Amino acid sequence: MTGKPQLGDFLKARRSQLQPEDAGILTYGEQRRVPGLRREELALLAGVSASYYTRLEQGQSSSASAEVLDALAVALRLDEAERRYLHDLAKVDRRRPRDPRPVQESVTVAAGQLLAALADVPAIVLGRRADVLAWNRLGHALFAGHLDFGAPATPAGRPNMARLVFLDSHTRELYTDWPAKARAVVGNLRLVAGGQPEDGALYALVGELTSKSAEFAAMWADHRVKACAVAGYEMRHPLVGTLTVLQQTLSSGPGPTVVVATTEPGSPSRTALTLLSQAIDPGTVPSPLRKDRAV
Repeated sequence: MTGKPQLGDFLKARRSQLQPEDAGILTYGEQRRVPGLRREELALLAGVSASYYTRLEQGQSSSASAEVLDALAVALRLDEAERRYLHDLAKVDRRRPRDPRPVQESVTVAAGQLLAALADVPAIVLGRRADVLAWNRLGHALFAGHLDFGAPATPAGRPNMARLVFLDSHTRELYTDWPAKARAVVGNLRLVAGGQPEDGALYALVGELTSKSAEFAAMWADHRVKACAVAGYEMRHPLVGTLTVLQQTLSSGPGPTVVVATTEPGSPSRTALTLLSQAIDPGTVPSPLRKDRAV
């Protein structure tokens, strides 16, 4: 799949999700054969000809200018992350073939130092494909205590958070509102895919999840884009019960990101996190968490 069909698919999906009344278009109660805006309506809102927009959506036009893309972004009411994604899809170099050889990621010095500084906060280091490159003991115990602590040490054994969220029952049960977490994972993968079209390993992951999870396939086809910067989640942990955490993605520059989970001071969730810390010894995990499961 090249960038052009992806661009067309994204435009078509977002056009179908925008209702005429939301765009200020009067329909007078008419029956519409397709959901959302018509092509000519979106073209009018963006200030381009209907024929040009049709060619763009069908992948038959040359690369659109930045001005046209920005006009389409405004017409479609895209947020900043979605607008960047639209521009990524439209770049000429999207026609480069994907490299099937995965680029091995590793923990950078900056990310390693940040992880070490967060010893008392659950933290994990993620690569661009959501591979777990490292985690501290609390991050391991909170997010994936049923897995081997040393799993991220070798590329072949690294857990993948997207795979865990969709295919691992333990991780699925952690989130009270699992659909919200799942949508965030898919939205972030969409954003990464738009900026890394040559990453064959990333698209292999998407293909695997699409074939193994109907829920992932449906969410991926929805073309939602979401930058996972800050999000609150209620978690049901098997050792300490229910707690609400704020998951934040920290970046120390180019390379991996560090995801941390914080709790409100003085809250029952902070108490639960303290109990979890007390329940584990450095470098070990209590037996209730050590349940080998395939990822």
